[in-house]
Amino acid sequence: MNFSKSWTIATKDFKVFRRKRNILISTIALPLLISILLPAVIVFTESRNGGARMPASEILTLLPAFTFFFIIISAPIITAIASYSLVGEKVEKSLEPLLATPTTDGEILLGKSIAAFLPPMASIYAGAAIFMTLMDVVTYSKLGYYFFPNWNAAIVFLVLAPLAAILSLELNVIVSSRVSDVRTAQQLGSLTALPLAGIYLSTELGLITLDSNTLLIISGVLLVADLFLFYVSTATFRREEILTKWK
Repeated sequence: MNFSKSWTIATKDFKVFRRKRNILISTIALPLLISILLPAVIVFTESRNGGARMPASEILTLLPAFTFFFIIISAPIITAIASYSLVGEKVEKSLEPLLATPTTDGEILLGKSIAAFLPPMASIYAGAAIFMTLMDVVTYSKLGYYFFPNWNAAIVFLVLAPLAAILSLELNVIVSSRVSDVRTAQQLGSLTALPLAGIYLSTELGLITLDSNTLLIISGVLLVADLFLFYVSTATFRREEILTKWK
């Protein structure tokens, strides 16, 4: 596999994405919104209680759950780009010329994956940096120390977030082989967020706690799912089928 060919495909997609305002907005806006709104929740809650400080124990329960929000939003952000990169180009008849070039299926898929993976991850990391900074400012006086960064956050952002993004990306490759509409691909691809949202709901119900062990278990499950979907997605992405069967 020639990585330079894959990178050329990725850079071409980067240029296309910059011209698509809806993709830029969906990629940048959601992490930024979450990074500001989550710290604001604590400020708003205290203001409604007449300025009474939220108990430290409650804050320590909320912060890991808030951090997990960035894992949940990784699915729809990746989907917005991946669905256009595959289905959108198929609809616009710009995918076929690429498939006619002297590149392998693996090089094309890798290039498309890089283009769909890097911008959302950069946006998530930028949002995470803002979130952790603002949250430390909000909670320092209540906890007496800076909560972020910590090992749990490192697992979430350096392990879980990439694994969740890859899962969504691979699912989009599979979905894109079966649909011909970008919106449908986005809706189906976003289903990745449902089990992640279920994990968050479980923490709110007190069924699980997002400690290091739990986060590592979730990471292991995602890794297995990624490996399985990698096999399925690579088997699905074949230029002959794309040219003749993808509709």
